Amino acid sequence: MNRISRAAGALLGTAALAVSLAACGGDSLEQGKEKTSGGSGGGKGSLVVGAAAFTESKVLAELYAQLLRDAGYTVSVTTVKNRELYEPALEKGEIDVVPEYAATLAEFLNAKTNGPQAPEEKPVASGDVKATVAALRKLAEPRGLKVLEAGEAVDQNAFAVSKEFAEKNGLKSLSDLGAAKLKVKIAAGDECAVRPFCAPGLKKTYGIDVTGIDPKGVGTPQAKQAVKDGVDQLVLTTTTDATVDGFGLVFLADDKHLQNADNVLPVVNAKEAGAPGVTAALDKITEVLTTADLAELNRKVDAERAKPEDVAAAYLKEKGLVGK
Repeated sequence: MNRISRAAGALLGTAALAVSLAACGGDSLEQGKEKTSGGSGGGKGSLVVGAAAFTESKVLAELYAQLLRDAGYTVSVTTVKNRELYEPALEKGEIDVVPEYAATLAEFLNAKTNGPQAPEEKPVASGDVKATVAALRKLAEPRGLKVLEAGEAVDQNAFAVSKEFAEKNGLKSLSDLGAAKLKVKIAAGDECAVRPFCAPGLKKTYGIDVTGIDPKGVGTPQAKQAVKDGVDQLVLTTTTDATVDGFGLVFLADDKHLQNADNVLPVVNAKEAGAPGVTAALDKITEVLTTADLAELNRKVDAERAKPEDVAAAYLKEKGLVGK
């Protein structure tokens, strides 16, 4: 699931939440917070960590849960289908903690607060992570949500070319591609033709000569293969795509910050999980996790079929973040 699909969907009522949880195999929040799943209990209280229904969110939720257990909390992890379901539950305190993405959540709350057209007509997110987080906090705090610090890890749209194409033309960034005056066809979703972060943005921000869109999807194997084979020159994927190197591709730096700052950060219910101990536990992973780390954790789950909880446990042990 990529950033585009994370942001998509219509607002749904929380009445559907328990149904979604059952369908996703998570604990129903209506059963209360005292029901836990795995890990050791603690004396500081009980917390529910929510995960959206895609690999990266599940991995992040496990990282959060295991750090909180290590800090003395009793923690359960529950999977909720999407933001339209878990965000209202977070406001109500039915979920206490979720891993989030700064720009995507900022525009989600912008639409919820100011109307569905607000993200297009008066966007609050940008490529500046500090400004984006500040805007997010302004929208989140009146809803009883506490936005913790953003880290280096970021999952946002990214563009890649073949290593051969990059070396031949001296490309390291999207600015280099624009300056090279090369004609490029993009392997992406067909919406790339009209979305400001894709073809129009590449033309406007970088002066890239986009000749067409090959509608093979965002970051699909078929899209990356087309660039590897030279059928297309550029592929739209995400920064946490761990398979790019396997296709002989390299990312081009978004040096002018066309993409919004979708840095990973925890968001908590301020009343239920706003304690300094929660913040301190979650800050540990925020300060350490990199985009490359997150891509590798995703790869282990998706390619090696490892369990998110096992991948998270091994990472936290490797980094010395638990058991101290």
